[in-house]
Amino acid sequence: MTGRPRVTVGVAMALIAALALGGCAETEFLANTAKQAKGTKSSSVGTYKVGNPYQIGGVWYYPKEDWEYVETGIASWYGPGFHGRSTANGETFDENDVTAAHRTLPLPSVVRVTNLTNGRALVVRVNDRGPFAHGRIIDLSRRSAQLLGFERQGTAKVRVEILPEDSRRDQIAARGGAVGPVLASATPDATPAPVPNAVPSPPVQVSRLEAPTGAAPSPAARNKALPSPATPPGGSGTSAVAAGGPPPGTVETVPVSDTDIWVQVGAFENRDNARRLSRQLKDIGPANVQEALVAGRTYYRVRVGPLTEVASADRTLEQLIAAGFPGSRIVVD
Repeated sequence: MTGRPRVTVGVAMALIAALALGGCAETEFLANTAKQAKGTKSSSVGTYKVGNPYQIGGVWYYPKEDWEYVETGIASWYGPGFHGRSTANGETFDENDVTAAHRTLPLPSVVRVTNLTNGRALVVRVNDRGPFAHGRIIDLSRRSAQLLGFERQGTAKVRVEILPEDSRRDQIAARGGAVGPVLASATPDATPAPVPNAVPSPPVQVSRLEAPTGAAPSPAARNKALPSPATPPGGSGTSAVAAGGPPPGTVETVPVSDTDIWVQVGAFENRDNARRLSRQLKDIGPANVQEALVAGRTYYRVRVGPLTEVASADRTLEQLIAAGFPGSRIVVD
């Protein structure tokens, strides 16, 4: 499962809803994100990979080490059609493991994924590339989607944040104890391109929760229950996650509030530039200029929305990419 587009369960469900509206743009979106899965099965022990910049569906992706990575957006999941196949770093994909695919983080990496609707948070190991549908930021294994409580819905509003300590540990092990980057192209003909500036999002604090009932356990979990740290005497059951985070497979709770879906077109330090762009978007949707303070610097974010449904956000995103704004992305705030 290298850098080819993949239609996952979450993407497919969103597309079915969009196609029911009778538009041709959604049909083209489906065609552009279809993936032919490779049939070779590999070793369960993968290697460390970063990768060169690559382009899928007119959008550039820039793999790199980013120890401050935090992003909000829409998650999807994949499973049955890829079970037992090779991941991008040479491991064997198991839909019952707590793993994920990400477009730019080094492989392997360890991230915390928070469902911003139900407050469930899960530590997940990233060992694959994807998703390549434009409106998704992470593609979770089926087991991960079950634990986060969105297997049936197909998609979820999420926050994804890297756990540096756990990621470094796994990456050193994947290098065989060596230190230093190892480059591996995500696609055979990847073309180098300049790296864009990214605007980080704020972190999140979490609290403990047992795994959801009714979720099918992974093979290892059938003989061993998911870990559930004990609550300190007199405690309320809520605490900040310790450095390094809990083991993958541990479900926690997170205090969450109501969120909206937006399509962000750009972020500027100059307010006039942001206003100029927002005026260009009037034919696509209601554009807003939102001021945000990030790491002591003021940015002016140009966003279309708010949007209530993932399907409408997908359509708006595709319109923006087609109109010449390939850096647009779906965010959740």
